[in-house]
Amino acid sequence: MDFQILLLAAAASFVLSIIAMPILIPLLRRIKFGQHVRSDGPQTHLKKAGTPTMGGIVIILAATLVFIKFSVIDTNFWVLLTSTVGFGLVGFLDDYIKIGLKRSLGLTAKQKLLMQLIFSAIICYLLIEKGHSTALGIPGTSFSFDWGGWFYYPFIVIMLLAITNAVNFTDGVDGLLSGVSAIAFAAYAIIAIQATAPAAAVCAAAMIGAVIGFLVFNAHPAKVFMGDMGSLGIGGAIGGIAIVTKSELLFLIIGGVFVIELLSVVIQVVSYKTRNGKRVFKMAPIHHHFELSGWSEWRVVITFWAVSLVLAVLGIYISKGL
Repeated sequence: MDFQILLLAAAASFVLSIIAMPILIPLLRRIKFGQHVRSDGPQTHLKKAGTPTMGGIVIILAATLVFIKFSVIDTNFWVLLTSTVGFGLVGFLDDYIKIGLKRSLGLTAKQKLLMQLIFSAIICYLLIEKGHSTALGIPGTSFSFDWGGWFYYPFIVIMLLAITNAVNFTDGVDGLLSGVSAIAFAAYAIIAIQATAPAAAVCAAAMIGAVIGFLVFNAHPAKVFMGDMGSLGIGGAIGGIAIVTKSELLFLIIGGVFVIELLSVVIQVVSYKTRNGKRVFKMAPIHHHFELSGWSEWRVVITFWAVSLVLAVLGIYISKGL
């Protein structure tokens, strides 16, 4: 894999993001696509009400255009394009209904799940046609198990739903998801090179540039939020890369911050419903718990970035079987 291509892909998507965001932000303000802020959340967030959202359009478009330009066109290309753009489209519709049409709930849970299942099914079809291996390897070992497609493909569907929702939960503090996802994509770019998966490497590089370009405008105090289009599209890209590089279970390490965010929500909901309204955290996802405990946004973000970086390095180390 030519490293120059990856550097060009990252640089190109970064430049596209940097150019597009100053154009999009005033447009979003003009059409009043502003963020709604929960009144029961951290009080410091109330001043963010009305901040333009749906900036994820730039992330997905910039990364996709660069991916199409620099990637080889094979089955992996179509899997990654479907996972990134498909899940991003689900997020776009949810954002547009909530903000553009002023319907606070957006897509219903059933509608969102149905669309996610459709794109997951398309991805599974492409993998089956390719003859994709259905074995799951245990990270850091030579051991793998293969229970066939009847186990693997339902697992892939559940995995994609879990990853996209976990990434979506992580988007709640200025710059948090942008930084954590950039670190995860960097780790997956290295793993894709090791796995000789050029399409995955280019996809990861394009996403790195796009999210870092977005971070310039999303760092505290954020001038724009990415919305569900950005977070679900990022989640779809991460899930797709994990699948085509056969590092499905390694996501539990590289994406450890996302896993923690998802588990905090699950734990909070289960506790609330089974313990007569008792909560484990002051607020879920867990980054809000730390905010309500007195941490500043920057402290939360820097801490989560640091944890993500450590886990990414650990994931790369384990992927080499060392």
